[in-house]
Amino acid sequence: MRKPRAAVGSGRRKQAARQEGRKKRALSSSQAKPSAPDACAGTIVWCPGAPAGLARQQEEVVLQASFSPYHLFRSTAEVTAFRGSLLSWYDREKRDLPWRRQAEDEVDLDRRAYAVWVSEVMLQQTQVATVLNYYTRWMQKWPTLQDLASASLEEVNQLWAGLGYYSRGRRLREGARKVVEELGGHMPRTAETLQRLLPGVGRYTAGAIASIAFGQATGVVDGNVVRVLCRVRAIGADPSSTLVSQQLWSLAQQLVDPARPGDFNQAAMELGAIVCTPQRPLCSQCPVQSLCRACQRVEQEQLSASRSLPGSPDVEECVPNTGQCQLCPPPIEPWDQTLGVANFPRKASRRPPREECSATCVLERCRALGGAQILLVQRPNSGLLAGLWEFPAVTSQSSEQHQREALLQELQSWAGPPPATHLRHLGKVVHTFSHIKLTYQVYGLALEGQAPVTTTPPGARWLTREEFHTAAVSTAMKKVFRMYEGQQPGTCKGSKRSQLSTPSSRKKPSLGQQVLDSFLRPHVPT
Repeated sequence: MRKPRAAVGSGRRKQAARQEGRKKRALSSSQAKPSAPDACAGTIVWCPGAPAGLARQQEEVVLQASFSPYHLFRSTAEVTAFRGSLLSWYDREKRDLPWRRQAEDEVDLDRRAYAVWVSEVMLQQTQVATVLNYYTRWMQKWPTLQDLASASLEEVNQLWAGLGYYSRGRRLREGARKVVEELGGHMPRTAETLQRLLPGVGRYTAGAIASIAFGQATGVVDGNVVRVLCRVRAIGADPSSTLVSQQLWSLAQQLVDPARPGDFNQAAMELGAIVCTPQRPLCSQCPVQSLCRACQRVEQEQLSASRSLPGSPDVEECVPNTGQCQLCPPPIEPWDQTLGVANFPRKASRRPPREECSATCVLERCRALGGAQILLVQRPNSGLLAGLWEFPAVTSQSSEQHQREALLQELQSWAGPPPATHLRHLGKVVHTFSHIKLTYQVYGLALEGQAPVTTTPPGARWLTREEFHTAAVSTAMKKVFRMYEGQQPGTCKGSKRSQLSTPSSRKKPSLGQQVLDSFLRPHVPT
């Protein structure tokens, strides 16, 4: 039994020796030409000021992937300067946002983490201006994890309506229930446990909660941070690729300030949101401009284009034309002088959303008790817009005749046989979700007769127009209803439509009509 052990040990020693040999050859190559510009073939540029641990870490990274240290922070001085400049700027310029105030003022760690969690989930794929009102109403309604855990899914969907990406609200509720029912009401304290234990919490959200609420020195990478890091280190390869994504997370972890991790992460995101923007970035206001390789590249390109100075400009650069550095832009993508630093990051190629068609009908009972009512049905509990309410709909058919027949059959399953002659086509509404472009063919049908007293089947409900506007319906359904309201045919006579229209859209009656209306108006004794 000893021989196999010896063979395994010998194999490991040989492998280690080969790796050590590669490191020595790479290191000797970089030391042989200390004044040469950085190369892209995975060679190491020796930094005399870099600590041994940092140098070894960078050697391992570069040996594992073919990219140049030009894209790295290669000394503690650079890292310290970046942290100090960014945090000083953030202290002066940060926006006053309700979730930041709550995180700063809240003493209870679980309530602080909950406040950060809600804000980070709402801010995913959504602008700050849109989130402000939703966040305030959410925290007023459910100020604690326990409050949210006791809420119904219907209540959550109702408050979330219009914010988009509706599964986020559902998962927040699921996560709160898990914390309360399985974790004793206490939020996990580290990024690793947050990501592992809470549904819908990914690497970014876990890092944001852990750093802002609990002070864990962990970096985060969102869209804003991707843009900042790609420009600061001139990373032009596709940021969605595995290699580039791993490198960005590595840079974020290297840069995060251990003394103020939450503030640093928010500062990096703030920089990308208000200064290092996708188009027309405000480079003159950037606190880390002196460390930005994208700015250096812009200067180099401007000098080269002007040809005002002989020889090559003295600007450090990677060698993007060799095709070997996996963090540089592909050689087939030339530098666009008009974009400047916005040449970074590279825009990932996106698949166009698939196109789907649907026929939907606003069915209104004009003489229902309590006023006119419209029919809504609930979507399945999984998939697109799970659990939300919508107008009855069918997959769009090849011809309008087949479409009408299918829609009438769907309406009958919910509300009994409708008068087919009253069904009117009103137009179409196009709404794009994250991955689907959905075209709704909109129909309207007003039931003028006295509504029979019938039992509404499960999964359906009749709502007044006022109730509709506060119901858990998607933005797409609100667009459909606006089209219905804007069409005279198919709306109920005597309904409250006139109360919902804008003042500018109402035509003032003539003087003669006012006199006639006054004469015909029934007298009500006081």
